[in-house]
Amino acid sequence: MKCVSTLAIGAAMAFGMSNVTMAQDGVPGPEEDPHIWLEEARSDEALAWVEAENERTTAHMTADPRFEQLKAEALAIYDSEDKIPYVSFRPDGLYNFWQDKQNPKGVLRRTTLESYRGDTTVWETVLDIDALAAAEGKEWVYKGSTCLPPEMRYCMIALSDGGKDATILREFDMQTRSFVEDGFVIDSESQGGIEWLDRDTLLVSRDFGEGTLTESEYPFTTRLWKRGTDLASAPEIYRGETDDVWAGASLLRDSAGTVHGYTAMRGTSFHDRAWYLQQDGEWVRLEMPEKSSLGGIIDGQMLFSTDVDWTVGDQTFPADALISANLEEWLADPNDAEKTLVWAPGDRQTKQGGGSTASSAYINILDNVIGKVLKFDYEDGQWISSEIALPDNATVGVAATSNESEDIMYSVTNFLEPSALYYSDGSSTPEIIKTSPAYFDPAGMEVEQFEATSKDGTKIPYFLVKPEGMVMDGSTATLLTGYGGFQVPRLPGYLGTTGKLWLEKGGAYVLANMRGGGEFGPMWHQTAIRENKQRTWDDFIAVAEDLVKRGITSPDHLGIQGGSQGGLLVGTAFTQRPDLFDAAIVQIPLFDMLRYHLIGRGASWIGEYGDPRIPEQRAWIEGYSPYQKLVEGVDYPEPFLWASTADDRTHPAHARKGAAKLKALGQPYWYYEETTGGHSGGVDNEQRAQLQALQMVYLMQRLMDDNEGE
Repeated sequence: MKCVSTLAIGAAMAFGMSNVTMAQDGVPGPEEDPHIWLEEARSDEALAWVEAENERTTAHMTADPRFEQLKAEALAIYDSEDKIPYVSFRPDGLYNFWQDKQNPKGVLRRTTLESYRGDTTVWETVLDIDALAAAEGKEWVYKGSTCLPPEMRYCMIALSDGGKDATILREFDMQTRSFVEDGFVIDSESQGGIEWLDRDTLLVSRDFGEGTLTESEYPFTTRLWKRGTDLASAPEIYRGETDDVWAGASLLRDSAGTVHGYTAMRGTSFHDRAWYLQQDGEWVRLEMPEKSSLGGIIDGQMLFSTDVDWTVGDQTFPADALISANLEEWLADPNDAEKTLVWAPGDRQTKQGGGSTASSAYINILDNVIGKVLKFDYEDGQWISSEIALPDNATVGVAATSNESEDIMYSVTNFLEPSALYYSDGSSTPEIIKTSPAYFDPAGMEVEQFEATSKDGTKIPYFLVKPEGMVMDGSTATLLTGYGGFQVPRLPGYLGTTGKLWLEKGGAYVLANMRGGGEFGPMWHQTAIRENKQRTWDDFIAVAEDLVKRGITSPDHLGIQGGSQGGLLVGTAFTQRPDLFDAAIVQIPLFDMLRYHLIGRGASWIGEYGDPRIPEQRAWIEGYSPYQKLVEGVDYPEPFLWASTADDRTHPAHARKGAAKLKALGQPYWYYEETTGGHSGGVDNEQRAQLQALQMVYLMQRLMDDNEGE
């Protein structure tokens, strides 16, 4: 969930007895909820329950004669030596993090552009996570690095024990390929990060102890830490509010590494920001909409993005626009500096991130869910834009950019064709330099796009991948998936393991683009949050009904799958319309929405769902919360719920409690829990293949075996 991606920030929550035994403001306590004990992620009792559930599910699924082949097929894809090694540009080379059967935890490695573009790439290992974990007796998961510009030699390496969002940080020298002796070290687990001011100074936003975390358990203070001093005594340079979701200060830095000042942000809700600029030692509040963001610096221009209309003087910039101001003027007087339109969306268009080179900005846009990349340059006092020549009818985006040159790479993908990586030096048409191998045979498969009509009349698009000439008699086993939250779009992408394990076996695949997501811009999201969140569930159900109406499938052969917010989506769907589905895979979900603010990072998402402690908001949440909607006397479609013990974001409690309640009701279900990996993965390829095969066996037993028996 974007409780995923750039906003995917969370730290471990340890539940004390006071947290799980108190009912407050109408929130269910142990008298109303007998399964609250499962919110203790690593209690002996909870882990014993997990072990028993895992044994039951594994014994059943692995006994299926298809399991070993499915696992082997998935593992071959995950371990493939020919998959595209996506890279990032740094002054000393191209960096890649790689996992395979020899390196299940992964290696950080580098090469040259010349070698990368050649037929055989020669890699140099920089940091071996498997060797480090073995030496230290830890289940280290690599969580990235933050390096000192412009040389990027010295970096703070983030490591997670078991895959949690919470990390430790250690200073690493990329040149000597070793941790710096007596270097910066933050060895207490926390969410939050650092920025380098200079070689001997860090900005640090972490858990500094009592009074430094918000209710959502995120940092809201920033300290200036000098080398050789105690972090605990480092001076605080910024403090947000305890009722913020998160807050912190950061550096305003251009592509050359020059620092132009300090900025700060208070996340007043998951979707709202209050922005500040430091002037003469004071934090000046910026007159920007709360649904807007500071961007980067290009050609001496400061960039901004807004998710709502933004009126400045007599000019109104539309929602989803990209805006600029002269950097020097803005630094001198940020609220009165003249603002200029860089780009505004057309009908059914939206921007989706991008990147920048030494002198140009690149923006990914979606045009009716089809990808494009636009290049922007500031010349002679105005913005000049051009479209990059990339394949049509595909999902395209900026994959990597260089701060030192105009080098740039683009990713291109769709459902059936292997993904490709394009390169340009900024002056030439992009050329293919890497292509993913074909993991499945797409012969006889086709992609179509349809629209379903939701409950309120809104047209909801969806993609269908199916066998050509498929008989529309409702007999095709069909897997429907989606997300529908946090302004995150779900886009066509090479299906890989799904193609091999599902499509090749005769199944169909459907990707729905519900409101709540980001496929059509900010309003597509904002019209389906909080009191209107039911619209997302209505959209998903409408797509399912449309599949049945068209004869693509039938309830006996229709399964649904989703993770995180998508797990909540699946939970609402099978509890609101149990008659419409025969399989439901509920992955790392939100599920108990009346206690979600007390579990994991839940309190940070009140801006998306609402606050169950407030009666009016509790009413709309209770109307769909899947955990509360599990009741006696209803025939549910035997769901498969799974989670991760190390998930400190949504937390395994949601899936655990859903399974426990189904068991108490006498309803059939399956449950599985990864003991490592966390919310964003981090498990090795063997574990990934195991879990993929378990789920595919489940789907085939539910949706295909019925076909064979008819």
